[in-house]
Amino acid sequence: MAENKSLAREFSKGIIKENPVLRLVLGTCPTLATSVSVTNSIGMGIAATLVLICSNVVISALRKIIPSKIRIPAYIVVIASFVTIVQMLVKAFVPALNDALGVYLPLIVVNCIILGRAEAFAGKNSVPASFLDGLGMGIGFTFALVVMATVREVLGSGSFLDGINSLTRLFGVESFTGFHNILSDPIGIFIMAPGGFLVFGLIMALANKVAEGKGKPKAELGGCAACPMAKSCALIDSKDGCPSTVKEGSAE
Repeated sequence: MAENKSLAREFSKGIIKENPVLRLVLGTCPTLATSVSVTNSIGMGIAATLVLICSNVVISALRKIIPSKIRIPAYIVVIASFVTIVQMLVKAFVPALNDALGVYLPLIVVNCIILGRAEAFAGKNSVPASFLDGLGMGIGFTFALVVMATVREVLGSGSFLDGINSLTRLFGVESFTGFHNILSDPIGIFIMAPGGFLVFGLIMALANKVAEGKGKPKAELGGCAACPMAKSCALIDSKDGCPSTVKEGSAE
C-alpha cells in the first residue's frame, strides 16, 4: 500500500506540485516558441512526453551499468535516440505538425526537462517510478503548454484548435478543423514574443498564488543554481569555462 502511494505521488507531482514549467521553470524556450497554437502545443507535449517516458525507463534500467563519469554523455545518447525515433514518426504520420514545430522538435534533445529528470530522478530510482515520473512530468509540461496556447491563440488569432485535424486524422476524424472567428478583432501581440512572455508571467503568478494558498513556496528563478544539472556543472573547474556562480550556487 505504501509503495502504491509512493508511485502515485511520483506521477502526480509533475502535474501540479512540481510542474516543470510553472513550478520548476524548466523548458521555457519550447514553451514560449510553440504555444502560439493549441495544436502545436499538444503535438510538442506528446512528443516530449514520449521521449521523457522512454528515456527515463531506459536510463533507470541501465543506471547500475552506466559508469558515473560518463553518465551525462550516455544520457544524451539515449535521449537523442528517442528524439530521432519520435521525429521520424512525426514526419511520417503528421508532416504538418513537423513543419509547424520546425527546429523545436529535434531540439527536444537539449530540453532541460528531459535531461534534468534523467539526472535528478531516473538515474537514481526504479523503472516503475521513473516511468510514472516521466509520464507525470510530460502531462504537466503538456498542460502548461495548452493553457498558454489557449490564451494566446484565442486572443492573438481569434481561433481555437486551428489545424487540429492534422492530429485527429490519425483516428479517422478529418472534418473538424477547430473553431474560427472567435474574436472579430484579434490582438496580434499575443502570438508574438512579447505576448508569450506576458501570458507566461501571468500564468506563473497565478500558479504561485495557488501554491502559496496551499503553503508551498513560490517558484523562483534561481539562475544556474536552480538547474537540475548544477551539481554536475560544479564538478567542472572554472578555468575550463564553468561560471563561478554555478559552483557557488550548487555547493553543498
